[in-house]
Amino acid sequence: MTKVSEKSLWFKELSSNKPLVIAGPCSAETPQQVLDIAHNIKDKTTIYRAGIWKPRTRPGGFEGVGVIGLKWLKQVKAETGMLLATEVATAEHVDLALAHDIDMLWIGARTTVNPFAVQEIADALKGTNKIVFIKNPVNPDLSLWIGGFERLQNAGIEKLGFIHRGFSSYEKIKYRNKPEWQIPIDLQIRFPEIPLINDPSHITGNRDLIRQVAQKALDLNFDGLMIETHCTPDLAWSDAAQQVTPNQLQEILSNLVLRDSLNLEDSYVHEMNMFRTRIDEIDTQILKLLKDRMQIADEIGLLKKAKNVAVLQPERWQEVLVKMRREGKENKLGEAFITSLFKAIHDESITRQDHIINRK
Repeated sequence: MTKVSEKSLWFKELSSNKPLVIAGPCSAETPQQVLDIAHNIKDKTTIYRAGIWKPRTRPGGFEGVGVIGLKWLKQVKAETGMLLATEVATAEHVDLALAHDIDMLWIGARTTVNPFAVQEIADALKGTNKIVFIKNPVNPDLSLWIGGFERLQNAGIEKLGFIHRGFSSYEKIKYRNKPEWQIPIDLQIRFPEIPLINDPSHITGNRDLIRQVAQKALDLNFDGLMIETHCTPDLAWSDAAQQVTPNQLQEILSNLVLRDSLNLEDSYVHEMNMFRTRIDEIDTQILKLLKDRMQIADEIGLLKKAKNVAVLQPERWQEVLVKMRREGKENKLGEAFITSLFKAIHDESITRQDHIINRK
């Protein structure tokens, strides 16, 4: 059994130094539904989640049962002893959740994008000792995610964490929301002591893909999972396709491979140091090659200036991109990686040439 990274004491106590599991329905629907799910997963999860207020993209959809659902959650706690979690989007939601003894609140992706809304929630939580997690914003903006966290931190809230639920995209991909793994990785580097939970339900939008994403999150040293669970998911009032049954939840959790975050065996440390030394040497070579490439880009900029030629040459850029994607594939490098890498190189080249051409 793996141990989580060094985290705040409150989280280590909550998770028993293991990956935290938060599970329950996307939405509370009826008293019986809420209780049935709770009794079926009480031995599989630490915290029971259920949406009470559901922000919908367009009017007319199911927007949650509202405050009456909080009473149903209190009954869950009374009968199972589980801690309770729900999403809040306004100060009124916070007040009602606190009044019904909800243990953990999370701020949803649609709310995180609005600093005014996050500040309102932070102000409403001042002086409380509740656990508060903030989901990433719908758009891939790390600064916005961190800004929401900082507003909560500045309000004196000490039990804070992040939830990674992926990012909206117009691209047609196999997931409902793009994971953009580098963003939560950057977040972990910035805030190693703050727990980071993965929400594979919202990333995938497909129950068949949840285990795959959950495994990757644990491999990246995430501190837990939030998995939507329903006794009859195909009949769920919201997000039916991404919810699993209690038995499927058990199967997913049982088949996840939990890895140590650190291994101090001499053989491991020696071999890892050898690999890292090789990587450091290659990285230095890459930087030297990039320097040489940019010097050539500068010379091209001087030539364009002398001949009064526009900086951007779209046909040449497309030619380079097609060539590099083809060669990347031959070298077993992903197309998305190659595109991102050479776009960054091209953007830097254009910026430098533009500076040269317009320099007086």
